[in-house]
Amino acid sequence: MSFLGFLLLGLIAGAIAKLILPGKQGGGWIATLVLGVIGALIGGWIAGAAFGIGYEDFFSIQSWLIAIIGAIIVLVIWGFITKRTSGRRA
Repeated sequence: MSFLGFLLLGLIAGAIAKLILPGKQGGGWIATLVLGVIGALIGGWIAGAAFGIGYEDFFSIQSWLIAIIGAIIVLVIWGFITKRTSGRRA
């Protein structure tokens, strides 16, 4: 997959992950999309290390599932970090 295709996949996966997760996550849409790209990278790395699979093609369901699950994981971790730091400011 090309770099631009991967970037687009991560951006869309971040938006889908934001829609799937209940409640309000820290950060706006830009942060969510950036975290989606990071999640797609991490998801691809975990899938490759654990199961020997990776990103086949932009239109592959496997690529989309890996990217979305990775983005959800990163958004959950980001939510824990932002909740913890926002509580300390008060």
